Amino acid sequence: MEDNWIETIKGGDCLPEKQLKRLCERVKEILLEESNVQPVAAPANICGDIHGQFYDLLQLFRIGGEIPQARYVFMGDYVDRGYHSLETLQLLLCLKAKYPSHIVLLRGNHESRGVNMMYGFYDECLKKYGNSNAWKYCNEIFDHLGIAAVVEGDVFCIHGGLSPDV
Repeated sequence: MEDNWIETIKGGDCLPEKQLKRLCERVKEILLEESNVQPVAAPANICGDIHGQFYDLLQLFRIGGEIPQARYVFMGDYVDRGYHSLETLQLLLCLKAKYPSHIVLLRGNHESRGVNMMYGFYDECLKKYGNSNAWKYCNEIFDHLGIAAVVEGDVFCIHGGLSPDV
């Protein structure tokens, strides 16, 4: 992963398709090594649905602390409904690639092909990239996301609606 990718995305730009593919391949390697129920050390910020609200995600980091100074559990639904699903997901994936022990990405019901095709992510990928490759790369990542996290063996974190593909 290139160091400037995070700054590119925070600036409001998506990664070029070739870089997105490399990022997804790197994150997939990390996710394959993780448990389906991921243990997390406290303290950790536990966050619900982001739904493409990129600027809200940036505000969340300003309030809760930037990674790696703070630890986060995101409980799914990164895409759809908002206008910046790609930027939101790409920033989270870059942070996962750079600081894997400081961020847990769980799978929600929008991390499945049928749902995110219907609710806007597919169309956003087509609009911003001109083809469906980005959508395919991202959904491959979604297939490897864990379904739960447990903070300090005490706090159970899971999305309210799991994918029908799980």
